[in-house]
Amino acid sequence: MSVYREVIGLTSHGCTPTYINITDWVREIIARSGIKDGIVSVISPHTTCSVFFQEFVHDKTEDGTEFLQVDLNRVLDKIIPDQTSLPPEGEYMYPGPEHFDEVFSWPDAESYLPGMDKLQLLNADAHLKATILGSSQVFPVEDGSLGLSVTGYIYFVDFDRMRARTRKCKVVVMGD
Repeated sequence: MSVYREVIGLTSHGCTPTYINITDWVREIIARSGIKDGIVSVISPHTTCSVFFQEFVHDKTEDGTEFLQVDLNRVLDKIIPDQTSLPPEGEYMYPGPEHFDEVFSWPDAESYLPGMDKLQLLNADAHLKATILGSSQVFPVEDGSLGLSVTGYIYFVDFDRMRARTRKCKVVVMGD
């Protein structure tokens, strides 16, 4: 059995959830792997990001968001509204005082927390949404290709809307 790994570099835009269709990247990685039969795991190492499988939607809003993504946002917002205030106000306990102290102690805190602004950590909603959807998906590799239906696509989503960020998506192809 062979194992092949690559990392896809992505950028989220902030303000709203960032959805990125990564299907073609995954297909290219499978081709480079040389693996003909096995599985491919697509993994987000970020706690506010998810990887999910969905039908490609041809209809989009004016800003380019696919209709199913709009629908997903609406459903998730009903059960997990955006965090808009620091705890203990609002519906979220996170982030708490110990978390703030920890982040402020990091040597690179300024890069993680621009202006040392506590409001940049208001992303409890993003963590919860990512938890519900999950951080990874596994797909079949058949005859050297991604074994999905014609309408099946792989998406990476960053639910953290506080600011644009550089993200990674790990792809591991295993098989023969």
